[in-house]
Amino acid sequence: MILAVDIGTSTFKAAVFDYGGTCRARTAIPMPVSGEEMDGGVWLTAFETAALRLGKSGNLRGLEALVICGNGPTLVPVTGVPQIGEAGISLPAGRARLWLDRRACRESEKVSELAGAYVDPGFFVPKALWIKNREGELYEKTRYFLAGPEYLVYALTGEARTVFPSAGFERWYWDRALLEGLGLDCAKFPPFTAPGELIGTVAAAARFGLPQGLKVFAGGPDFFMSILGTGVTRPEQACDRSGTSEGINLCTGERITDPRLMSYGHPVKPFWNLSGIISSSGRAAAWARELLGMENLPYESFFDLAAAAPPGAGGVLFLPYLAGERAPHWDLHARGVFQGLNLATGRAELARAVVEGICFAIRDVITVMEDCGAPVRELRITGGPAASPFLNQLKANITRRPALLPAQRDAELLGLAAVGAASLGKYSSPEEASASLVKIEKTFNPREDPRYEEQFGMYRELYQALKPQFSARY
Repeated sequence: MILAVDIGTSTFKAAVFDYGGTCRARTAIPMPVSGEEMDGGVWLTAFETAALRLGKSGNLRGLEALVICGNGPTLVPVTGVPQIGEAGISLPAGRARLWLDRRACRESEKVSELAGAYVDPGFFVPKALWIKNREGELYEKTRYFLAGPEYLVYALTGEARTVFPSAGFERWYWDRALLEGLGLDCAKFPPFTAPGELIGTVAAAARFGLPQGLKVFAGGPDFFMSILGTGVTRPEQACDRSGTSEGINLCTGERITDPRLMSYGHPVKPFWNLSGIISSSGRAAAWARELLGMENLPYESFFDLAAAAPPGAGGVLFLPYLAGERAPHWDLHARGVFQGLNLATGRAELARAVVEGICFAIRDVITVMEDCGAPVRELRITGGPAASPFLNQLKANITRRPALLPAQRDAELLGLAAVGAASLGKYSSPEEASASLVKIEKTFNPREDPRYEEQFGMYRELYQALKPQFSARY
């Protein structure tokens, strides 16, 4: 069996899978995220809590591997060495800089200049340079710069690694020439390892109720695991990973390069992955939920409210750029906008406009992909919001693509199980493991509505009309 761990932005999840893809046990722990930074030590405590919870019912018997993934790009400046004792697990570090942290604008310009391509302020090297420039004392104390999952791996194994997912990721990571050109200490950036490679074993495993000598294999970014966990293993299939943000990952037969999108090797060789990341999807829904005084109600209540308004939200249009936007605009200055408010606009119209705006953002990314010559035949949806049939159907209607819902909602965890099973030799490859483990539960076929065709055009025009104002004011 395999223990899969996903460090989400708002939830820390862990599950035990057998080699047939059955989830034997699962636990989830809310994360205290309130801004751009957080104490990464919370992840260590969450891991210990999760392991002890799963172990109480005997679900850790027969465990052979641990594989970890997480949100990103998140950077942790580690200042000490891991310790596991009676008080638990600890690893001294400065505050983790979450993927939401895009303060390193000047650093981004410098990194982009040296890299020869745009590197967003939210990525690893601009953040590390920001710490060097503005928090010099912390920079000098930093032993390693690690992503969130690798921080937990280091704490458990004592082995510092950076998981480099595949060819094509060079632009968003680093090499010696780039680090030296920026005056960054190369020794602070651990060596690369690939998903599925053995990193080490869990130290003091009994402390967590884990088998002695438990192997830890490299996982990688959460979105990379979700591709396998939704069974997206052939060209024209796309994974729509929804959560705080939204990632559209399309399998392509050849590499497609366009500055509006990200392109890198797919988990299944020889294919490539074409990616568009939307900054605020679930986060926009959470914001609207609080705005409407529904924060203490289940999310389904918010979607029920949105469903009470007619398609088109009474003419109200919403741009979900509450934290700037990544794909396809890469615009730090973009802002959220409601257009078309009138005296008849009520709570239901506002809620529906927000949900429709999220779906228009998804279609915007898909449209750019197809403009680049990469057809999108279907969406395989995953993440917390995938629990809403209303949202799933709306995604199908607005994108005009079938939305396939896998039986296992936590695609990141199932993808980790596929990687772990293949690494242990239970399958010949992660692709074979994915094909065996992923089961589709339901398909939402699109229902055409001409109102959405008109509104999608207005959605794209609205951003272009406001872009100069965003740049001038923000």
